[in-house]
Amino acid sequence: MAVERQGAASLRGNPFTVIGAELKPGDAAPELNVVGPGNANVSLADTAGKVRIIATVPSLDTPVCSTETKKWEAQRAALGDIAMITVSMDLPPGQARWCSENGVEQTVASAHKNEQFATDYGVLIKELRFLQRAVFVVGKDDKIKYAEYVQELPSEPDYEKALAAAKEAAGA
Repeated sequence: MAVERQGAASLRGNPFTVIGAELKPGDAAPELNVVGPGNANVSLADTAGKVRIIATVPSLDTPVCSTETKKWEAQRAALGDIAMITVSMDLPPGQARWCSENGVEQTVASAHKNEQFATDYGVLIKELRFLQRAVFVVGKDDKIKYAEYVQELPSEPDYEKALAAAKEAAGA
């Protein structure tokens, strides 16, 4: 049975239980098994040999998640060979619509079909079946280089720390 972290996430001070252990730098990155554009499977193997920034958000159709995903998109071109993947529980057609409406070209994927990704990365909010906001930097060696779990759902992650960790992992 997966670890349950009571109070690991909150919304306006109301605590929620998050399923799955927190990943830490040095841990092996769990495999991705999420649905991407065109209902294609998205896995770590798709970006083998690259540094990846994996961001999890509750829902693209909320103001903070929309802002965050657009900020990652704005950084994408400057990242060079660093892959950017944003994962939510939104259904793939909704994600495709949102990406089209907002000019987002990074990989946006859905964990709705399979909760394994969410529990493996320690981001499944039990009471809501949403993903906790988090950012992971996965190195070329498939090891976690940086992990941030954002406690309060409407708060944004520390973009600069994640970007610095990604650039360092890429040798830039």
